[in-house]
Amino acid sequence: MLRRDFLRRGAKGLGAAWLASSSPAAMLGVEPLKKKVTAQDEVVLGKTGIRTSRLAMGTGTVGFGGASNQTRLGTNPFTRLLLDGYHENGLRFLDTSDSYGSHPNVAAVLKQVPRDKVTVLTKSDTRDAEGMRRDLERYRRELGTDYIDIVLIHCITIGDWTTRYRGIMDVLSEAKQKGVIRAHGVSCHSIEALRAAAASPWVEVDLVRLNPIGSHMDADPSTVIKVIQQMRADGKGIVGMKILGQGDLRDRPAEAIRYALSTGVLDAFTIGAESHKQQNDLTARIAAA
Repeated sequence: MLRRDFLRRGAKGLGAAWLASSSPAAMLGVEPLKKKVTAQDEVVLGKTGIRTSRLAMGTGTVGFGGASNQTRLGTNPFTRLLLDGYHENGLRFLDTSDSYGSHPNVAAVLKQVPRDKVTVLTKSDTRDAEGMRRDLERYRRELGTDYIDIVLIHCITIGDWTTRYRGIMDVLSEAKQKGVIRAHGVSCHSIEALRAAAASPWVEVDLVRLNPIGSHMDADPSTVIKVIQQMRADGKGIVGMKILGQGDLRDRPAEAIRYALSTGVLDAFTIGAESHKQQNDLTARIAAA
């Protein structure tokens, strides 16, 4: 058996134990929830000063190559879903990306709601400075906005990224100084990248993978949580993703959401709904956690 398969199976075994337990927070050494929370709660992302809703509307389920399950719904149905999330469920956090092809849908939302009432997070897959400059200009045109709240270097897997991608980081720092963006950071897809992000003062927001069974994560949950705790201690904004294990926990969303909240390490988290029913169910489960 390959080591990675062994580790994944081990993580899922621990996750199964967590899901069966009555005190999951205690198992991981974190405090249980002490107050009621809701998807609409206003949260602050670390030291960025960015205030937004606890739940972000994800737009990239199975997202790659300029499309996702959300964009495949069709332009009007998906835009309506986002607008209903804002008006009916109080969700003010829009998680988009160039690779999801969802910029036009977010742009349609921004035309119909006050710009300062929503937070837009997007991501770039480019790996060179000039590419990032072009992306920032294009993204603002596509989104129909003068500024973007958060821009992340997308899907980082290498441990030396803070050295190798220094040029990209400098472009984003300059963009922040000019008011083109409000905060910058990364989305991590390996434990080495995550640890480098934790050690970097440049990172203001980190998109981290977290769920109780370790599905599609950088390492086992307890290891990842320790790194995130370091990030939080340094004032980084933490946004969780893969809360439902990229579908592996689709049949147990209540437990997965309760876990994400009970860890106490996430400022916010993103989940992509594909229908009004799913979106309403997500907000209800967060309130019930």
